[in-house]
Amino acid sequence: MTDTYAPPDVPLDIVHEDHEVLVVGKPHGLLSVPGKGAHLADCLIARIQTVCPHALLVHRLDRDTSGVMVFALSPHAQRHLGLQFEKRQIKKTYVARVWGKIADPSGTIDLPLIVDWPNRPKQMVDPENGRAAITEWKRMRGDDQETRLRLFPQTGRSHQLRVHCQAIGHPILGDPFYADGPARDHTRLMLHSESIRFRHPDGGRTMRFSVKTPF
Repeated sequence: MTDTYAPPDVPLDIVHEDHEVLVVGKPHGLLSVPGKGAHLADCLIARIQTVCPHALLVHRLDRDTSGVMVFALSPHAQRHLGLQFEKRQIKKTYVARVWGKIADPSGTIDLPLIVDWPNRPKQMVDPENGRAAITEWKRMRGDDQETRLRLFPQTGRSHQLRVHCQAIGHPILGDPFYADGPARDHTRLMLHSESIRFRHPDGGRTMRFSVKTPF
């Protein structure tokens, strides 16, 4: 992550809105919530609250990750969605371009994670002290230089997909924390939150929303 914060000046990408939830597409390079300091005040929830002052945070995406996010429009919806996240009932799908060739069609990464305190906010694999972290993946396509994966996190640890890909020897392209050399030399982090599925807070109907992968 670079020291200079230059969030993209783009209009809100509203995917869905009703009386309880707001679904939007977050551009890469924009914080989900404010950082420390006035220079990090511009963020997705601040932009949303200019048009929906009562919008409430439910989950986050890393600054450099793009894709679909859901916000609550009532305290009830925030509690309802938060509980679904806590119980791992919300299903999210990501798309990533990773370094190197992966021949296998699918797999599971089961590696516990913990914060790398001297280098925080970086995370690291720690089989003894880490918290359970599981990512399922499917190969979409690729060549000798890179592979496009669809990732299905079964847990929601910080930087989980980024650390897991690095741990199996295939860091996500453009990752300023976990990629090195040519793998790091890309215009953005090649990670996108493609879809999210949850039960609507009013009535429990299953809903799924997606945002097209921009890379």
